[in-house]
Amino acid sequence: MTLKEKLEILADSAKYDASCSSSGSARQNKGGVGNTSISGICHSFSSDGRCISLLKILMTNCCIFDCKYCVNRRSNHVKRAMFTPLEIASLTMNFYKRNYIEGLFLSSGIIRDPDYTMEKMIEAISLLRYKYHFHGYIHAKVIPGVSPILVQKLGSLVDRLSANIELPTENGLKLLAPDKNSDKVISIMKFVREKRSKQFTPAGQSTQMIIGATGESDYDIMSCSNHLYQKYQLKRVFYSAYISVNKDKMLPSLKVPPLKRENRLYQADFLLRFYPFQVDDLLTRENPNFNVLVDPKADWALRHLNEFPKEINKASYYELLKVPGIGPTSAKKIVSSRRYFTIHFSDLKKMGISLKRAKYFILCDGKYFANPSCFQKDFITHNLVLEDRSGSSSMATQLSLFHE
Repeated sequence: MTLKEKLEILADSAKYDASCSSSGSARQNKGGVGNTSISGICHSFSSDGRCISLLKILMTNCCIFDCKYCVNRRSNHVKRAMFTPLEIASLTMNFYKRNYIEGLFLSSGIIRDPDYTMEKMIEAISLLRYKYHFHGYIHAKVIPGVSPILVQKLGSLVDRLSANIELPTENGLKLLAPDKNSDKVISIMKFVREKRSKQFTPAGQSTQMIIGATGESDYDIMSCSNHLYQKYQLKRVFYSAYISVNKDKMLPSLKVPPLKRENRLYQADFLLRFYPFQVDDLLTRENPNFNVLVDPKADWALRHLNEFPKEINKASYYELLKVPGIGPTSAKKIVSSRRYFTIHFSDLKKMGISLKRAKYFILCDGKYFANPSCFQKDFITHNLVLEDRSGSSSMATQLSLFHE
């Protein structure tokens, strides 16, 4: 099998892994090639909307596990391939020198056992770092069940590690991935949290959850994510809409991936990390799923209309953050500017603040953007839904690694 054929198979096999991100690292270039902090990482998009970062490949799609949702499960009759460590290092350097990529995301199916697989991945990354003196961004997947000494070695070579929790609950994991154990994933997260330093995973750790393969609610998913952020200091939780690639009686029969639900989870995740919101603010056991028609922040505001409209010239910074359409940068501009003059709607536009959502929930010097009688839930909901639909764009296609 040629190297190009291997790349076609193993790049395609890696597309279902969403948990790659390039933020947070500043590895120094000491006379080699590559840089993590100046030009950043280029991105393309897959056909189902996922952001593809770096040269994103599997070392192999051979696997001893038989996870029901995975295209690479051992019982599937798919074309198999495996890179050697030298091939991975050479490919990365060749693509980097052609300016196709600026880093590597490396994952793998499990061959023989976790330690053997991890040793081969470490060998590939060691070649990049020490033979080719590549100082660019590298993100690697940790194989659950691997020895701590190998996690230590891998973490000293890469910028970010990820150990995928796969499904939000242990019951879901037992149902669809009986070979896996969430405790093994958590033990990796704990180890990385305790060891993290400038020399060990400087960009931190992340994880991924598959959405829609099992019956967990959005409340279950966000509660799990919140726990992981707080206890293990994860940089990101990635949400991957379940894509039906296998036929199995234990799997849901979805004609299309739940991409809108995935999008709402990402929006809510952003609110948990950067805004004054808690899981219980957004969802409850009685109301456990997000409204797919409007984003979570707008949905919260519609359920708390008694707290609106907010007077732009008086609301605190944290109150402004709860206004749909106003983020940290806009809130800071407003708080800073109103010390010098009374802000009107025209001033917000001059400040570059989008009013598409915000105008329904604010007052400027005591005035509403429309007739005050329009401040009603039905009217606002209708307009937000229309805006969301008109603002959606068609999916971009993934950039090919090969010339057509």
